[in-house]
Amino acid sequence: MPMLSKSAAKAFFLGGTALTASVFLGLTWDTFQQLPARTNAAALSESAIRGKHLWEDNNCMGCHTLFGEGAYYAPELTKVYERRGPVFIRAQIKDPEKMYPGERKMTNYHFTDAQIDDLIAFFEWAGKVDLNGFPAKPTLGAAAQAAPLVAANRPAVFSQLCVTCHSLQGAGGTVGPALDGVGSKFDAAYLERWLKDPVAVKADSKMPKLPLDETQVTELVAFLSSQKKEGAQ
Repeated sequence: MPMLSKSAAKAFFLGGTALTASVFLGLTWDTFQQLPARTNAAALSESAIRGKHLWEDNNCMGCHTLFGEGAYYAPELTKVYERRGPVFIRAQIKDPEKMYPGERKMTNYHFTDAQIDDLIAFFEWAGKVDLNGFPAKPTLGAAAQAAPLVAANRPAVFSQLCVTCHSLQGAGGTVGPALDGVGSKFDAAYLERWLKDPVAVKADSKMPKLPLDETQVTELVAFLSSQKKEGAQ
């Protein structure tokens, strides 16, 4: 095989360098063109930005992971808005110990309602950043995601909050009792009192007083009352 002449080798080197540099610059330009859409920049509101500062100032990454960065002591939060929803996030941040008595070790930072709104906005924004499928959907709780919980009147708050501790049709949490047939066990008035203040109904109840408004209570009472034992009317 004939050797390249000095001038040909120089031309090959310069041409290859120019071609590689052009490809690199082209890919860099393309990446920057995609950044606004992939980072969900349009949804980065002032509230979400304040939430980001709260996240950083309180060293949340010392326990949690976001975008693959942080610690693994506590749950990964990149998709927490999608996975849990705003009702659960608000209740958990407001009073972690009350949500899981004697179990959760998360610090209560005593954030104001406005600050919690900002953190929720930040988590909502983070969850919509295009990360090419990262993080993968967790296998933990997969039964709740693939569940036959398809009742048309199932309230959003039930999906976000109640299934964290309770199961229905074999899907959900195991901290509290299963809710199958709960409408046959208790009437609507009892369910309403229980949802508004469990401890007032049962002094040793481990269920927290949830941050539910009247509309959410009404929706849950109607839904739970419809959960009858098979064959019951």
